[in-house]
This record gives sequence, structure tokens and C-alpha cells, in this order.
Amino acid sequence: MSSDLFKEVNASLDSLGDQDAVDAALAASEGIARLEAVRFRALGRLSHHRDGASSVVQEVAFALSVVDGHAAGLVSTAEALTTRLPRTLGLLDQGKVGGYGAMKVATATAWLSDEDARAVDAVLEDRIPDRNSDQIRKAANHAAMMADRDGASRRAERNRGGRRLTVRQGDTGVASIEVEDGPVEKVAAAYTRIDREARALRAGGETRTLDQLRADVALDLLLGGQGGKSERSEVFLYMDLNTYLGLNDDPAEMAGHGHIPASLARETASGSNTVLRRIITDPLSGQVLDLGRDRYRPTAGLDEFVRVRDRECRRPGCHRVAQACDLDHSLPWQHGGHTSDTELIDLCRRDHRLKDEPGWNYRLGSDGTLTITTPTGQRYESTPPPLHEPRDEAPPF
Repeated sequence: MSSDLFKEVNASLDSLGDQDAVDAALAASEGIARLEAVRFRALGRLSHHRDGASSVVQEVAFALSVVDGHAAGLVSTAEALTTRLPRTLGLLDQGKVGGYGAMKVATATAWLSDEDARAVDAVLEDRIPDRNSDQIRKAANHAAMMADRDGASRRAERNRGGRRLTVRQGDTGVASIEVEDGPVEKVAAAYTRIDREARALRAGGETRTLDQLRADVALDLLLGGQGGKSERSEVFLYMDLNTYLGLNDDPAEMAGHGHIPASLARETASGSNTVLRRIITDPLSGQVLDLGRDRYRPTAGLDEFVRVRDRECRRPGCHRVAQACDLDHSLPWQHGGHTSDTELIDLCRRDHRLKDEPGWNYRLGSDGTLTITTPTGQRYESTPPPLHEPRDEAPPF
């Protein structure tokens, strides 16, 4: 496109209304995805011509003015898309998946055999269009685990063996410290504790922001301080009973993280500090019905029930764990909303505030589907994922 045409298009954008602006941004994103498909094909061809030589990465880094790590990701994704993942490449051609999402699929399937990778590619064709990169990552990881469950277990063990602590120096008196590839259950529990203690300090009158408090609490704990209240942290691990008993190897799910191999889930669930809670589900839908109490849920347990049911923030694409979310009425209390499990949902603080912005409409259906309507009239739906696939028969015991 010539520079004059670019100027013409940009000038016409100034007259667009809200809906037209959204449509223009969507059309541009679809066009970018198609161009990324062209780039991946070109890089795949280059790698093929060079027989996969490692120097291709450096050449791409120079040509595209990107760092080596990003160039390596582009080249490996290009090789996968043009050999093992043709359907994902087709979604790029259609503008239904962006280049970053395609890289997530390539990474999630990199350890699979060519045959298994093509099978996962076929499964994902209907699951990842118009999803954000985190949703694509979770869907691709789950499909890969289902394709090679034994391999997933070995991969998890190998990945956890690569855990390390890194320090990155910043500018003007700041630096970052990160635990890379730590055991997910420990990282999730650590974040939950840090977040809870930061919120307790904030409620006590602290003027620091929550982000500042989380960072300060984490550093205080690392340096031997107490940080805040010393309490056990809670992590939600969702696992089919048959998986727990070793009768199958279906992946389990950790709220906020995604699926983990069955072997790792069983190891986590059998830990000395693990407390198991019986969750009653609807066999036809897999959705949570109750927390296994002998009587109807008391008011004091409503908060816990909704958080267990929702698992994460209910805005599509947001994966903040429910323990760190606000409990909110889908229909505002002042407009007739009720404090019941049929009207309460989990929303992270950001999305809770978004819900109260003019033009945003949230409605919770009787089946648990949350429909969000944006100010431009776009509609998006969110349903808590079932804890297991719908069943039509009793377990084999």
C-alpha cells in the first residue's frame, strides 16, 4: 500500500463512529493475520532451503530487526505451520488467528510426534478461532496432553526440573527477580498468599497500590520478614474422581493456570498439606451443583460455592483466579438483583469496574452463561468450563 493511500485511509478514520471504528480495527487485525501467514510461509521456505540451519535465526533477527529469542520463535513456528500445523496456518489465512496465537499452538505441540501434532491441529481448528492468546495456549496444551498423556507427564517432570531464579537489572534503581518454571502449585499458592496479605494491608489503611504492596510483601518474605498474616494459601485443583483414583489419565485443571498432567495432579492432591473437598456435579453438563455438604448451602458458604464454580474471572479471556476476584451481582442489587448463586459471578477488580462503565451490560442465564454486551453492541459469552465431559453412564465401581 502506498504512503498516499495510507494517508487517505487514516484520514477517513477520523469520521468513524464507535461501531465503525471497531469494525475497522477488526478488519485491520484480520489483514495483519493474513500478512503474518505470508511471513511464516516465507520463513518456512527459507529454513527449508537451508535445511534448518541454526544460522537462519540470526539472519531473520537481522532482517526483521528483532532479538534472537523472538527470531527463534518465528522460525520454529514457521517450520511447524508449514509442515505439521497446516490447519492453524489456514486459520491465519482466514484472519481468524493472529501470529502470536499461532506461536502458542506451535510451542504447545513442539514436543509431539508429527502424527500427534497433526491430530491436535485438526482438533484445534474449531476451538481457537477468535480466541485470545491465553485461551489458545490453554486449548492447545490440553489437546496436546490428550494426544500423548505419557509424554505430557514426562514433559512436566522435565520442565519442573529446569526451575531457576533469575535477576534482570533495570534502569534508575530498579531490578526484577523471577522464579522461572517453578512448580505450578507452589507458584499459585505463593501468589495467592502474597495477594491476600497485600489486600489485608490495603484494607488496613495502606496508601500503597496493590501492585506495590504485592511486590513489597514478596520481597519482605524473601528477606526473612513475615510479610503479613501467616496463613495457608488455597489453590483450586479440579480433577475427575476416576483420574484421582488412577482409573484414567485425563488432565486435571488448576484455576488460573490451565490443564496439568494427571500424574502431577495426583501427586499434588496427595500432598501432606492437601485438603480435599467433594464437589457434586451435574453428570449431563459437568457443572458444579454443590460442595458436598449434608444440607443446603448456608449463606456463609455462598461466597465459597460461587468461587469454586467459576474458578476464574468470568469475563471471557480473563484468567485471574476466583480467590483474587470480587463477588458481584450480574444484575445490580439496586436494579433488582438478588444475592444468590444464580445471580452472583466472580469478576476481577478491573472487570468489576468495567461492568459499571456506561454502555456495558451483563446478563446471567439460567444455565450459567454470562452474556456481556459492549457499548458498541458486540456480544460475548462466558460459561464456566465443566469439571468433566458430560456423562451418560455411571462410573465403573
